[in-house]
Amino acid sequence: MDRAQEELQFVGFFGILKQSFKIITKWKTIFTQISLVLILPLSFIYLAHMHISQILFSKISNNQTTLTDETPVGTPGYSKLSHQVSSQWAAFFLFKVAYFTIFVILFLLSTSAVVYTIACIYTAKEITFKKVMSVVPRVWKRLMITFLWNYAMVFVYNVVAFGVLVLLTVFIGFAPVGIALLLVFLILYLAGLVYITIVWNLASVVSVLEDIRGIKAMTKSKALIKGKMGVAIAIIVLLTIGFVGTAFLYESIVVVGVVRGVAIRIGVGIICFVMLFLVILIGLVLQTVLYFVCKSYHHENIDKVSLSDHLEAYLGHYVSLNAATARDVQLEQLRV
Repeated sequence: MDRAQEELQFVGFFGILKQSFKIITKWKTIFTQISLVLILPLSFIYLAHMHISQILFSKISNNQTTLTDETPVGTPGYSKLSHQVSSQWAAFFLFKVAYFTIFVILFLLSTSAVVYTIACIYTAKEITFKKVMSVVPRVWKRLMITFLWNYAMVFVYNVVAFGVLVLLTVFIGFAPVGIALLLVFLILYLAGLVYITIVWNLASVVSVLEDIRGIKAMTKSKALIKGKMGVAIAIIVLLTIGFVGTAFLYESIVVVGVVRGVAIRIGVGIICFVMLFLVILIGLVLQTVLYFVCKSYHHENIDKVSLSDHLEAYLGHYVSLNAATARDVQLEQLRV
């Protein structure tokens, strides 16, 4: 990064974008290698799962329609088709579980690789693809703990939100006042999801660059984001538009087949694949740069030597730290 640490606190949304693109461009070799091994497979799996899910669900839907509308209950054909539908639902569920597991693993590995690489760039450490790939499995374990905490929070959040939605529907109904309250509730619900996503993204970086993980990393992330919430929201909105827009384009043109031309569908599929991988790569770089900006904004000094030692520890190297540094390998609050 080409800015002094104390200057990072003044960097805004466009400054973070500019800094992120500079990092990717200047270190394009290492980011290309990371993309080829981790991010491109991640993008391919996401798009492929949309296509396979559509095929499996179409078969289930057709058989379900045949079972309900055309097959008499109690006949051998009904029993056979019913068993087939049950098997297809089971296969669909197992496919979703397998997809989600592989997607999460690849995403966390990609996050580990990008965050570690940028930290090495920040500390002027020699960085090679081989070194990154040797560190990634160790960093991934820390990220998984943070991810599981975030997943639990999202689950509880959705359960509570669903309960509130049911209560609003039962006691208020769909009168004009009820519809207005439901709209307000929906806005608040989406705002909460955005906030949780922002906290989790920054907590992922915290888990790699600091000696904390899980709920402690989430708490640290909440503290860091204060004062830079507007910038963080702008970043997450930009990435969401890119991600959702790409998924919608792929689903409508390639999966559903709104356009019948095979060549057009193949072309759109390739474009969506490239767009998705760029959104993921840029997003990971953006959240890491945002971390350094937030640290600077809160006047938390990042000791490059201690951070460098912290990164070396992932390689299994012995690191001699004093007691204070052992509690926090890189940070010290500056009183201004």
